[in-house]
Amino acid sequence: MNSLAFVDIETTGSNFDRDRITEIAIVTLATDEKNKEKKETVSRFETLLDPETYIPPGITTLTGITPQMVQGKPTFEEIAKDLHRELENKIFIAHNARFDYGFLRAAFKRVDIDFKPKVVCTVKLSRLLFPEQKRHNLDTIIESHGLKCEARHRAMGDADILLQFWRVCVQRFGIARLLECIAQLLKQSTLPAHIDHSLITSIPDTPGVYIFYADNLEYLYIGKSKTLRTRVLSHFQNALTQRKEAKMSLRVKHIEWIETSGELGALLLESKLIKEHLPTMNVRLRRNTDMCAWGLEPDKRGYLVASLKSKHEFTPGSQEHVYGPFVSKRAATELLKNLAQANYLCTAVLGLEKTSPGKPCFGYQLKMCGGACVGLEEPSVHNLKLTSALEKWELSIWPYPGAIAVREGDISHVFNKWSYLGTAKNYEDLQGLIECSAPEFDLDIYKIIKQHLKKVSRGRISVLSNPGVDPD
Repeated sequence: MNSLAFVDIETTGSNFDRDRITEIAIVTLATDEKNKEKKETVSRFETLLDPETYIPPGITTLTGITPQMVQGKPTFEEIAKDLHRELENKIFIAHNARFDYGFLRAAFKRVDIDFKPKVVCTVKLSRLLFPEQKRHNLDTIIESHGLKCEARHRAMGDADILLQFWRVCVQRFGIARLLECIAQLLKQSTLPAHIDHSLITSIPDTPGVYIFYADNLEYLYIGKSKTLRTRVLSHFQNALTQRKEAKMSLRVKHIEWIETSGELGALLLESKLIKEHLPTMNVRLRRNTDMCAWGLEPDKRGYLVASLKSKHEFTPGSQEHVYGPFVSKRAATELLKNLAQANYLCTAVLGLEKTSPGKPCFGYQLKMCGGACVGLEEPSVHNLKLTSALEKWELSIWPYPGAIAVREGDISHVFNKWSYLGTAKNYEDLQGLIECSAPEFDLDIYKIIKQHLKKVSRGRISVLSNPGVDPD
């Protein structure tokens, strides 16, 4: 059996990147086998650390560690090599191990030391061996098993509790059973302690949407995948190295999923659910209320002038020379300014800069304008430069005479003018959908449909321009 390192740390907070370690303790249990006899030895490593940052009063109240106590103590960098040797080739055991391991891994990474031990969480071990207990926090374990703690919320005091708990488990279940549990937990080590492994195994590896909930069933994160279980597991695996994933894995308390007929259905459902529930950790696919696009109209001299249109002032799919859409006026303006600079366009002619008629724009004075503002560049030349620069952002005209149904499995997704009308299982559903008015234009749905139509075979698309004709 590998030597076991029972580890506990105290920190200035819970953020791997911002906060730092103030104390670390390691209680090592080694088994020496000589002459067919097993001899256990226990060694201890303990030190306060100068975190080189502020210790909040609340942390001092909890741990008793004051700024004065860490003054003059070594920094993590100063003991990193010795600490790494102390933990090397040992099974890393901690309570809510993701926290302790995450902090240590981040600290080692800052000093260019790779730290990837085998990790076992005693929360998971307690759940596995004592399923009748409702709670598995350290205070409950102390009370349930009559353990003695010399200094709760100090590193050595808490690390010693873990050794005591281990010995209780050995006495009750035997070392063979415990080693089986360790092997099982090492396979599951990427899962947070509060997520049941049986829940993960019940997730199908099929297309669909998964939902992470925080406490009180608060929507935390909604995602989609062609392989649900694999994707959910990847979040917890990435949590060992990525701060955002680590933060999310600590908060997720429950997982649900919805299977879909395929990838397209998953994309559409993900977009819909995110906009309905606004999960706290979803940045993309939020409902956008400031969407806008550029329209081009000629002025009296024939130069195309850009005018910003709100989402209520343009009809995607049926209007030509509409460019965007953009999530905000700022994003739209920034893009046009960058294109003007890169293509020697006149910001005054475009409407981005106010000047008197016949007066040069600021860009012309810097030799960054072709001179349309002072009549040195013909309208046809300036207009061609402008439309060529914006071509990539032109909103596509809807390429069908009406609504279409895209088959996926045994259902059909119905679209019209880049809007998603719904999903149909039969002809009656199709009729009902195409008779409904199209929903408000959604930028994310537009992108999903446009990308999917590029790769879907024509045989899976039915044009529903005439609702009286069955597309099949």
